[in-house]
Amino acid sequence: MAGLDFVYGYWNATLSSIPQYTGLSASTFFTVVALVFGIYYLISVLFAQAPVEHVPMEPLPPPQQLGEITAEELRAYDGTDPNKPLLMAIKAQIYDVSRSRAFYGPGGPYALFAGKDASRALAKMSFEEKDLTGDIEGLSPYEAEALTDWEYKFMSKYQKVGTVKQIPVSDKSENVPTTPTPDAESETSKGIRA
Repeated sequence: MAGLDFVYGYWNATLSSIPQYTGLSASTFFTVVALVFGIYYLISVLFAQAPVEHVPMEPLPPPQQLGEITAEELRAYDGTDPNKPLLMAIKAQIYDVSRSRAFYGPGGPYALFAGKDASRALAKMSFEEKDLTGDIEGLSPYEAEALTDWEYKFMSKYQKVGTVKQIPVSDKSENVPTTPTPDAESETSKGIRA
């Protein structure tokens, strides 16, 4: 009986303290509490997510070594063909980024880098088409450091599967028309006069 008196006394003390702390009568306070719980329950039932049935995905095939390919051949691995791996290059090193298809695949935030050597774009943190190149000449020290950070990230996360074949730039002097030197002009004019 003493235990019941304690519970009864505690209940009365709680009921008498509710108006002091809330400014509401005990019945109003409990009505508000019941309404809050009712609204919470209603919202949680209405907006509850339906159970998602997880469909097991096929495991990704192991990365295939491609060896040395041209930048043109690399474009075929941009994720548009689901039967081909998703590849990307940094500093002419090609990495298989297929396991990050959500990022580098079609519709992903970095999809424009797929199938290309994106060294300059990554170094400059640029999404401009003109920067989607492997040309890293003229980068600032900050940009070169950013590119090195990206390279280390890719080396640690993705498997290297090949390299981009560097097409040698032809000797520019061959393509530039030569202007005759004064000595050559005099030789030519001597030949014409004769």
